[in-house]
Amino acid sequence: MSARALPPVRTLPLLAGLGALALAWLAPIERAVGGPFSAYMTMHMTVVAVAAPLLALAVAGTAADPVRRAPGVFSPVPASVVELVAVWGWHAPALHHLARTTHGGLVLEQGTFLASGLLLWLSVLGGGAARRRARRAAGVVALLLTSMHMTLLGALLALPPRALYPRAGWTAALTPLEDQHLGGAIMLSVGGAVYLLGGLALVMELLGARGRRPAPAAAPTAAPHPAPERAP
Repeated sequence: MSARALPPVRTLPLLAGLGALALAWLAPIERAVGGPFSAYMTMHMTVVAVAAPLLALAVAGTAADPVRRAPGVFSPVPASVVELVAVWGWHAPALHHLARTTHGGLVLEQGTFLASGLLLWLSVLGGGAARRRARRAAGVVALLLTSMHMTLLGALLALPPRALYPRAGWTAALTPLEDQHLGGAIMLSVGGAVYLLGGLALVMELLGARGRRPAPAAAPTAAPHPAPERAP
């Protein structure tokens, strides 16, 4: 199928994804730089688990789909590893402190989150029809792997007896440890759940496609040979 024959970008998920980014990034910046950890985690999850899949869905399979032009760059499992490194790296105390105390660090961090999220979701949802089944199968593995590491990181933030980020901001109603526990719970409930549901949706798509596969045509039956004529 030529690029001209491909459908245009889907308007509804595009507007929804851009709206999610606006809610995440256009809120008062003090909520992220020096603000509560739970507000920061809400922004993080909005970017990678809400905006990124919506924007990927808007362009997947359309004329603007980058996976069709560079399929080798968008490989689901390596993309999930890239997001793992990005998410865990920016939650290391030193890099987290940089993002929470400087505007430049915050911009770099959020740009990394959006880029890695788009890389993963486009790798899973995009591409042409020729290798769609293989890409979706790899996407199941990639999304379930991401759900696992999001859940693990959320648990590490929600369960420890001391604050991992003592220099992070907090609200009057919450101590730094309580604020961190709330942020970890947000990652567990949103990050882990969205990627798990995405993986299950791909499994259902694969099973549905298998059920709709046409049955192989029956081999043609050989015509019977005529009986030999008897001599008079």
